[in-house]
Amino acid sequence: MNFELPEQLQAYLAELDQFIEREIKPLEEQDDNIRFFDHRREHSRTDWDNGGIPRHDWEALLAEARRRADAAGHYRYAFPKEFGGRDGTNLGMAVIREHLAAKGLGLHCDLQNEHAIVANNIGLLLMLHYGSEEQKREWVEPLANGTGFIAFGITEPKHGSDATHMETTAVRTANGWRINGEKTWNTGIHTAPCDMIFARTAGKAGDGDGITAFLVPTNAKGFKVEEMLWTFNMPTDHGRISMTDVEVPDSAILGKEGRGLQIVQHFFNENRIRQAASSLGAAQFCVNESVAYALERKPFGKPLASNQGIQFPLVELQTQCEMVRALIHKTAWMMDQYGAFSVSDKVSMCNFWSNRLCCEAADRAMQVHGGMGYSRHKPFEHIYRHHRRYRITEGAEEIQMRRVAGYMFGFMKQRAPKGVVE
Repeated sequence: MNFELPEQLQAYLAELDQFIEREIKPLEEQDDNIRFFDHRREHSRTDWDNGGIPRHDWEALLAEARRRADAAGHYRYAFPKEFGGRDGTNLGMAVIREHLAAKGLGLHCDLQNEHAIVANNIGLLLMLHYGSEEQKREWVEPLANGTGFIAFGITEPKHGSDATHMETTAVRTANGWRINGEKTWNTGIHTAPCDMIFARTAGKAGDGDGITAFLVPTNAKGFKVEEMLWTFNMPTDHGRISMTDVEVPDSAILGKEGRGLQIVQHFFNENRIRQAASSLGAAQFCVNESVAYALERKPFGKPLASNQGIQFPLVELQTQCEMVRALIHKTAWMMDQYGAFSVSDKVSMCNFWSNRLCCEAADRAMQVHGGMGYSRHKPFEHIYRHHRRYRITEGAEEIQMRRVAGYMFGFMKQRAPKGVVE
């Protein structure tokens, strides 16, 4: 059994590092762009008087970084070659996402809004798999180059993680469908020209079938952004929306009528393993920074690192990083070999434990760094506030543990490896 990363992947990490130093770091430092990453970051990013949404100049900087990454051939790494990508693997994406996050806060990777110079564009993958030819012509290229965005409207105020009891409905009309309902935590809704709305079109509350995905223009009559939801880490790009008699044609359906939950679930595992890798990278950054600081800081005439009270908590965190890394690499490799849903239990293990580990590592880094660690002059409070989100989103850690329990105790069935008939 060989645990070495493929040489091609190691070479690509070096290529990414060179690109960051050559293109991204200078952009981060010019025109006081560093204000978005130093102690002024939250204020500089947030339009406090406009619902707390991201400031235009902040999002423009991210867009320029994406443009440069796309021009250099990095942004589309995970996409199929026919769309300008490199046919990136799940293992490759996991390693890359960890590598970028482990560099710390910067323009190369700022996960507050899922920004990275190597895209994790689930919207594009869904469009390629489920979109009609007409929808692909409209959306594939904007999604691929990062200039287009589709918000995601599944969560409802009264139901949270339970997608099967949604109250949003779509009823057939002579010209298509009429949608009524409410969605919350619609990420990117402040700028998205389209919202992927999941609505019940048949069946009863609790049924997995009978839910349909619609691509709804956000400027449609009856579609309204009610409020932007302020969060632990600002700015916010999460909105609550309402739909009152919103009319859409049949061509707005993404995928098959009544099979919307399949779309929701299809790429969850790919997204979750990459997100777990990002949390691992951020955790490793916190540990590395704490070790370096403990070696240089000398209270009472001796290095902080000589105290076992400093050493042992960091040893435990480093041990967990190594263990989670091994499981993430194994799981991502198995996804490539046997299919994304053949290892759902392991994906959930990686996801909930990695997110928890990141929060613990950020908290410990604050403690090791003392007063400066608590301040915004260090990035740990930002890392903690952001990654605390992932213990709730992408499936709360309790949902992830319930999935693992389902497979352990036989309540759920693991999907057969690809190529194997169930």
